[in-house]
Amino acid sequence: MSTKEINKLKNEYLEYLEIEKNRSQLTIRNYDHYLSRFFEWSKINSPVGITSDLVRKFRLYLNRNTNEKGETLKKVTQDYYIIAIRGFLTYLAKQDIPSLPSDKIELGKTQDREVEFLELDEVKRLISVTKGNNLSDLRNKAILELLFSTGLRVSELSNLDRTNINLKNGEFSIRGKGGKIRIVFISDSAKDTLTEYLKRRKDLDPALFINFKNPNKDTEKRSPSLLRLTPRSIQRIVKSCAIKAGIVKKVTPHTLRHSFATDLLMNGADIRSVQSMLGHSSITTTQIYTHITNKHLKDIHKKFHSKRN
Repeated sequence: MSTKEINKLKNEYLEYLEIEKNRSQLTIRNYDHYLSRFFEWSKINSPVGITSDLVRKFRLYLNRNTNEKGETLKKVTQDYYIIAIRGFLTYLAKQDIPSLPSDKIELGKTQDREVEFLELDEVKRLISVTKGNNLSDLRNKAILELLFSTGLRVSELSNLDRTNINLKNGEFSIRGKGGKIRIVFISDSAKDTLTEYLKRRKDLDPALFINFKNPNKDTEKRSPSLLRLTPRSIQRIVKSCAIKAGIVKKVTPHTLRHSFATDLLMNGADIRSVQSMLGHSSITTTQIYTHITNKHLKDIHKKFHSKRN
């Protein structure tokens, strides 16, 4: 089998992810990158060439290799490569193509993820910097309010149209990762800001959040660029607001998603409900928050530790 043929199998696997598994284009591009790099490194031309020893050596390569700055690959990124290889092997088995069984490959043990989130007063400071009267400030305030109110992913926020939002009921459905639909809820504050923002919009563009030209000109007379804000644009807006608010933490849209989940759990929400609101497929993903959000632990320690004294 030639290199061209194993690349053909890789492309068929990527098509399988798109059609059968309904994976996002970003996921497919990432898997393409991980598998291509594995094939280029290993120089194999047949699935039979994938062995436990080869995968072990590839893992050593990933762990020891450094970039131009002398930095090694993060453990979580190394795992993404292995997950892609395991997925490819599972696909080969379904097609009755001989290769290494995917269950022969185990993921390495990784450290618990650190969750960066904002305290409530920091969220208030962040939103307070958008008090300007122009439409761009009102849009930015609506973005921040909606991110903290719903825990949306930045890609989900970017894809929202005006017709998606039900301001009367204060809720709407969103299609998240893997095409899964969930309900998210809008706080009264976010609802008020969105209502005012949409009232001030004079364009007919369907996108909820768009770019505006000449942000310093009169808001009622200037015309919008009619360009939907990209996830990258929203990230820049959030970062800029955080700098203006004097917040030293690295603040991204995902930080507000973490803050949303942390706020719910700290105020007594059960983890299953938070899992549902975040759109996590597995409860283990949501459990990254529990070690920082159990507000009762300190009180319990103080109340019961060394009672004999």
